[in-house]
Amino acid sequence: MMCPQEPLPDLIKLLKVHPVLGPNVTYVRHISGRPADYSDFPVSVDERLKAAYGQRGITRLYSHQAAAWSNLQAGKNVVVVTPTASGKTLSYNLPILQMILDDPAAKALYLFPTKALSQDQVAELHEVVTTIGESIKVFTFDGDTPQDARQKIRKQGHIVVTNPDMLHQGILPHHTKWVQLFRNLKYIVIDEIHTYRGVFGSHVNNVLRRLQRICKFYGTSPQFICCSATIGNPKEHAEALTELPMVLIDKNGAPASDKYFLFYNPPVVNKELGIRASYIKQTKELAGELLRQNVSTIVFALSRLNVEILTKYLRDQFVSNREQLAKPDSVVGYRGGYLPNRRRAIERGLRAGTIRGVVATNALELGIDIGSLEAVVLAGYPGTIASTWQQAGRAGRRGKTAIIILVSRSTPVDQFLINHTEYFFGRSPERARINPDNLTIMVDHIKCAAFELPFRRDETFGTQKAADTAQVLDYLKDGGVLHFDGQQWHWSSEVYPAVNVSLRRVEKGNFVVVKKDSENKIIAEVDYGNAPLVIYPAAIYMVAGEQFIVDELDWDGRKAIVRATDSDYYTDAISYTNVKILDEFESRRTNRIDISLGEVQVISRAVGFKKIKFYTMENVGYGDINLPDLEMHTSAYWFTIPQRILDDLPYSPADCIDGILGMANALQAVAALNLMCTVMDIQRSVGDKSAEWYIRNVYGQRGVYSSTEGELGDRKVDLQFSPDFQPTIFIYDNYQGGVGFSQQLFDLHEILLEQTKKLIEACSCDGGCPSCVGPSMEVGISSKQVALDILRVLSR
Repeated sequence: MMCPQEPLPDLIKLLKVHPVLGPNVTYVRHISGRPADYSDFPVSVDERLKAAYGQRGITRLYSHQAAAWSNLQAGKNVVVVTPTASGKTLSYNLPILQMILDDPAAKALYLFPTKALSQDQVAELHEVVTTIGESIKVFTFDGDTPQDARQKIRKQGHIVVTNPDMLHQGILPHHTKWVQLFRNLKYIVIDEIHTYRGVFGSHVNNVLRRLQRICKFYGTSPQFICCSATIGNPKEHAEALTELPMVLIDKNGAPASDKYFLFYNPPVVNKELGIRASYIKQTKELAGELLRQNVSTIVFALSRLNVEILTKYLRDQFVSNREQLAKPDSVVGYRGGYLPNRRRAIERGLRAGTIRGVVATNALELGIDIGSLEAVVLAGYPGTIASTWQQAGRAGRRGKTAIIILVSRSTPVDQFLINHTEYFFGRSPERARINPDNLTIMVDHIKCAAFELPFRRDETFGTQKAADTAQVLDYLKDGGVLHFDGQQWHWSSEVYPAVNVSLRRVEKGNFVVVKKDSENKIIAEVDYGNAPLVIYPAAIYMVAGEQFIVDELDWDGRKAIVRATDSDYYTDAISYTNVKILDEFESRRTNRIDISLGEVQVISRAVGFKKIKFYTMENVGYGDINLPDLEMHTSAYWFTIPQRILDDLPYSPADCIDGILGMANALQAVAALNLMCTVMDIQRSVGDKSAEWYIRNVYGQRGVYSSTEGELGDRKVDLQFSPDFQPTIFIYDNYQGGVGFSQQLFDLHEILLEQTKKLIEACSCDGGCPSCVGPSMEVGISSKQVALDILRVLSR
């Protein structure tokens, strides 16, 4: 047991020599703090504002806050990019409050990605406004806002704080009720813009197109103030979201405390299978030690279920040892699904220091004020470098030294990072990508825009030319939702379209999940593309930590019937795909192979599922799935491995297929590591460039099967006699129409192959495991070696 209340640097030394935990600390990085870079308040700032902030201990500005002020006063749009707890909020609150003091009719609109963050910002603004003593009305407008308060907010609000979903469905379609806001709108604040990426970001761009269209109708052209965590392309991303020029402010003037960043890799418990000790249990031990030393700690978990498990584990640990921390509110959980009053009480307890430990999802990653914590434990890599630093920034506020511990899982992504620390510390964060001109997304928002205001014949939408916009409008007219009259397209349907457009998906036709009991209530929704993989009959479906088994799936009625269960396993679907190239946009030759970027048709079929035991990850059974095939057109990056390269290797075609399957598994993980996405946002497929054959890998039985015009056939192909054996690896955007991931992967091809090779080489397993190419029983016992040999040839 460690000595109580050690200073953090000494605590780290003791942790490294701890007999159980110490051997698994693989790396320690000390990051030195720095002093603040201050600027005086500009002379044009109202004395009442200076006095109000002076009472809060703010007598000078950080340099980035002063830079934001000067650029905004010059009429420019800005994007402020500084770390967590660096005072980004003041960068927009100060000029906006000054604007309202100068012109009481002026308005501002704040957009935050979550309700919790909105409420936190409103609370801070109310405190400042109260100190100023002027009648500045600040209101939150979201789904929880009472109906009787909404009219007052529309007419009297100086600052309206909302979220993209409410702007999309609750404000823009009813803009005639918001005339006071739109006629006097001077500033639009978009905070946490790094969260607006992929499908969500593509939708938000279209919402902002509609917003600016309505502003123009009312004669206003507001300035934009964007804020972001550190990402690789903040200016480019802010300009892509708003389609306006931006001034980048990224020189951080806030002070930073010393940080100690530890990488922790759980010990291997089964070398043959590459299985490591449970990262959840290892996280419990690490967080427990920190809390015993009176180190205030936040643990970030990757799911709501893990939040509840870790909270229970920590409490049980302290109760069994009869420790002071056994009190119920010493260690708490925090996640979506808790009632707002409960979440606010936890936030107050953290600020006051009465709560010493909290286990949270990324709901606490964003800028909610939770006071000063000393340690962060990450239970698994959060998925992006940007999110990792954002979560790490939760400790060390107010000048305190901080300790951050990243506990790795057995996944390829986590193992790559834990074994290649230079990648994490030496690389710029990922680049955010959106594709607002995705046809499915854009057409939905053109419908919403047409409901809000008629389209003129010469009008454009976003970056589209007038002729292209007119083509979409004519298509909608032919579909009966618009009519053309007086040189304008008018909405003609009875329902307003925004109610049917979700900002977080592309596909139509959601499935509802209905719990079979006396109430038969809907407990969840599943999008169309994921339905065959998560709510097939006999699947274990989980909601808020509860387990349900799917008794029935009504495919045509879009409904799954489930009942509660208490299983010791979860289910994981097995599917295979065939990819057919529709159009090649770009290609280049590198290291003896051709790589390409283009549009593809993807046909997917879910064929079965595995039963995976909780904690041990053992495969305890299989089941079949019999559901319709899914078809999608999307963008992809691909490369073909020529037969001449494979002929030079001492392997049969079957062995080569095993190696390429394993290589594709590892490549998908590495690709996700380089994007701001998860491995579920992109998918992989191994097949033939001409779509004449594809790979089936079911229950560990691998085979090559024929396909005709992209259709999934059932005739097995003997590759020994194939005249042109040239397997192709496809990595494609897992969204209809694509969202921009494939272009970046095409550009990074050489880096991806080198990182994939390093990942497999660094793995200590003998013949394949979940940390590299995949379990040998699924990809073959020779997969790891064959994959490495192919990669070494391609890297020459």
